[in-house]
Amino acid sequence: MIWASPATLLGFTVGVIGLVTGGMAQRRGRVLEFHGGFTRWLLERMPNGQFVMAMTLGHIVLGKTDVALDIARDHELVHVRQYERWGPFFVPAYLIASLWLWFVGGDAYRDNPFEREAYGDNNTNEC
Repeated sequence: MIWASPATLLGFTVGVIGLVTGGMAQRRGRVLEFHGGFTRWLLERMPNGQFVMAMTLGHIVLGKTDVALDIARDHELVHVRQYERWGPFFVPAYLIASLWLWFVGGDAYRDNPFEREAYGDNNTNEC
C-alpha cells in the first residue's frame, strides 16, 4: 500500500476538498470513494470530461456521482491493482503509453494497455 501512497495522498486531498464542497465519501473494502462537490466539478473539466465517470488515484476512486461509481467500480478497481503493481511509476507509464499511441495514430485512451486491462481486453500485453 505504501507503494501507491503518493497518488493516494493526491486523491485523498481532492476527495476532502470534495467533501467540504458538498460531496460524499464511502469506503469499499480497501478503497475510499469520493463523489460530488469539487470532485464532480474537477472530473467534468478534464479532457473529454463529459464522458468521464470516475478516476482512480492510488487507493482513492473519485467519481462524479454515486451512480457513476457503481457503474465504473469494477473498472476502477483494476486501476487500483495497477497502482499497487506500478506504484509511483503508474502515472508516467500510463502517460507515456498514451503519448506513444497518439503518436503512432492509435487511440490514446482505448488502446492504452492499462485501459485495455481495466476493460477486460484479454489481448493486452501490459505487465
